[in-house]
Amino acid sequence: MDVAAMSANDWVGVFFSLVAFIGMVAVYVMVFRPANKDTFESQRGMALDDENHISMGEKR
Repeated sequence: MDVAAMSANDWVGVFFSLVAFIGMVAVYVMVFRPANKDTFESQRGMALDDENHISMGEKR
């Protein structure tokens, strides 16, 4: 790898790739930490829960 020949676009790509990698590692650590299990288990069915859904014309 010729570091001196890398353009600004190459460095931006390297930067964003590293940021994405570090972000994914942080999310994996947060999700798979045993101390957070109860928090995530309580929200397990949130995407499938339609009872608290408000349609466009409906008011509470």
